[in-house]
Amino acid sequence: MNRMVSAFRKSLAPKVIISTLVLCLGVIYVAGSALNSQLSAGIKKVNLQSSIVEANSTIFSAQYRLILARGEKNLAVRKVINDVIASATSLTTNESAREVVFLKSPENSRDFNYEITSNLVDPKSIPESLSKKTRKSDDYAFSYISIHYVNGARIAGLAVGQKVTIPNAGQYEMYILYSLVNQNTTLKLIANYLLLTGFFLIILIGLITWLVIRQVVRPVRQAALIATQFTAGNFSERMKVRSEDEISTLGNAFNEMAESLEKQIARLENLSRVQQRFVSDVSHELRTPLTTLRMASEIINSAREGFDPILARSSELMVAQLDRFERLLEDLLEISRFDAEVAVLEAVDFDLVGLANRCADDLALVAKERSTELRIYAREESVIIRADIRRVERILRNLFSNAIDHAEEKPIAVSIVASEHDVAIGVRDFGIGLDESTLIRVFDRFWRADPSRARTRGGTGLGLSIALEDARLHNGELEAWGRPGKGAHFVLTLPRQARAQVTTRLIKLQPDDFYE
Repeated sequence: MNRMVSAFRKSLAPKVIISTLVLCLGVIYVAGSALNSQLSAGIKKVNLQSSIVEANSTIFSAQYRLILARGEKNLAVRKVINDVIASATSLTTNESAREVVFLKSPENSRDFNYEITSNLVDPKSIPESLSKKTRKSDDYAFSYISIHYVNGARIAGLAVGQKVTIPNAGQYEMYILYSLVNQNTTLKLIANYLLLTGFFLIILIGLITWLVIRQVVRPVRQAALIATQFTAGNFSERMKVRSEDEISTLGNAFNEMAESLEKQIARLENLSRVQQRFVSDVSHELRTPLTTLRMASEIINSAREGFDPILARSSELMVAQLDRFERLLEDLLEISRFDAEVAVLEAVDFDLVGLANRCADDLALVAKERSTELRIYAREESVIIRADIRRVERILRNLFSNAIDHAEEKPIAVSIVASEHDVAIGVRDFGIGLDESTLIRVFDRFWRADPSRARTRGGTGLGLSIALEDARLHNGELEAWGRPGKGAHFVLTLPRQARAQVTTRLIKLQPDDFYE
């Protein structure tokens, strides 16, 4: 059952076929019901009219023969009635058999009783309502009834009655009863044929729909399969085009798009490889002269006390900028490793709370210079995880440093929450904050929220980008939230075991202290 539901959800053909069949079934049901109703009404009407005509003719003939029998003895009158019944039940142009019933009217007080029925028909077959209509009417009266026989049999029938006068016996009611068995059989046969026709129409419509859908869905399914292969990196597949219709136009356009994509991706991959190689080569080539410059700057800086104040300050600036240059090279090398997918995760067991405290202590002096402080809140004194301690420390230092830079002399809250499988660290500052346009770019490389602001402590614009790559290398995630003037909140979520999957978000991205 689950497989059928899954196939129905994933495939277009069953949806279209079932929808078409359901709609067609409704249309066929309505049309068939209307047709069956019209046919039934027509057959019943024709049968009723012919029965009434025959009944009037038979009753008129019987009345005429009874008039001729006036003055005759009772035995002769009885013979006339028997002859009327015999002729009425044997001679008929109607398909259904007829029965005759003579009933004495209630107001008739004559002693002679000529009540009689043909073929052992029970006189109670005539309902009282029909009897009253017959007595009150100068013409005929009719009604659909159930014909009862003395032996217990019952059949559906039509009764047409009229008043007659029997010599020496007064007023009687004469009824001609028509069996509707053949009519009902015909109506049932028509209904069965209509039902069978509807069934075959549904099957035929289903087959036609399946053939049409197959012609349409097959190229779509082929295109989806090829697109899936494109996603997997195989750009050599193409759709097979065999005709010149709209589907073939789609196939040709798809193949042209695939060829264009293949060329563009190949060009971008080549450009990316060139860029990666360039960054890696330049970074490595610059390390040697940088080392020489650093050695020379340290020698010059160590003797700055004997220099002119301007030269002494210049030597300090040179050392600071060389430090910044060295960090930039390190970041570029790390970025090139991520791009080349050669970054290695060296997992060890360590205490995350202890690492966070150590990073906060290292940055305490910088935080003090900015008139702020890092406050760490952990539910547990020790949280042991297995991860790359160097990369996790780099993430924490980046987050702490950014928070200090933007805290605007307000305390920074660092929350550490751990579960059995995951651990999360939230860094919340209450400084200048971030707007929505900034949030979508905060992890971009070489991007700064305020590029015009002077920086006294380096800053390459790569820190958050590298932190995000470090988090994802652990199968974790680094997310950012912020509002202008309300501060920012960065949440790092990692699995407690390296390379495991994160199962829960332990810290909400939008902090509880924020209200719209």
